[in-house]
Amino acid sequence: MQIKILGCSGGIGAELRTTSMLVDQDILIDAGTGVGNLSMDELLKIDHILLTHSHLDHIAFIPFLLDTVMGIRAEPITVHANKETLETLRLHIFNWKVWPDFNAIPSADNPFLRYNEVKLGETLEFNGRKFTPLPANHVVPAIGYHVDSGEASLVFTGDTTVCDGLWVEVNKIKNLKYLIIETAFSNSELALAQLSKHLCPSLLMSELASLAMHHTHNAVEIYITHLKPGEGESIMQEIAESHLAFAIQALKQQQKFHL
Repeated sequence: MQIKILGCSGGIGAELRTTSMLVDQDILIDAGTGVGNLSMDELLKIDHILLTHSHLDHIAFIPFLLDTVMGIRAEPITVHANKETLETLRLHIFNWKVWPDFNAIPSADNPFLRYNEVKLGETLEFNGRKFTPLPANHVVPAIGYHVDSGEASLVFTGDTTVCDGLWVEVNKIKNLKYLIIETAFSNSELALAQLSKHLCPSLLMSELASLAMHHTHNAVEIYITHLKPGEGESIMQEIAESHLAFAIQALKQQQKFHL
């Protein structure tokens, strides 16, 4: 299994793109502005979109993707998300006011957009590739994902702040190789991080302290995502000064992970 980072920034500007990951050729995890860099051939191969939550930086390119490939490919695209995220898409995006309702196009009986509700702990499997929703703690109902090829695993937290339930599940994973975790703000913005339910380096430290020792010994690679534009260097410097017992790097667009 290959995971390619299409976007991992907390905002836009110049080359920055918001959150999206391409799994092999047919699955997206989130669909932020990074999707816009895919070619037409690549867009046509996407069958599934797994969402962490409903915020615009994670869903912005779903409408454009559907509009672009409908009529060229015959098969529908399925969006997998928690109940609240699906309801937000129905009410506020695909409502004929912001965008056409692709769940009723070309007909309600044969829609181009299909919705599938996911629940914590219930694994989705696509040709042997497993995706299990994980707990997250954000200002809207949110989840992360445990991605498992069988050989190795990657955990993507999505947007979250302190979340004890996340680490209970992560510490059960025996083949964890990569952890992608958000840190959106610097320590000087602790109050904003807490209000918006994101992490800053001091909060990240407390969260990573919950990782079981067997993950430390197995040298899990940790990557920081959702860095606020213009603050990436200072955030990563603050993380480096924390002297955590892990190899921690900033996630990069176009980076690839193999499981």
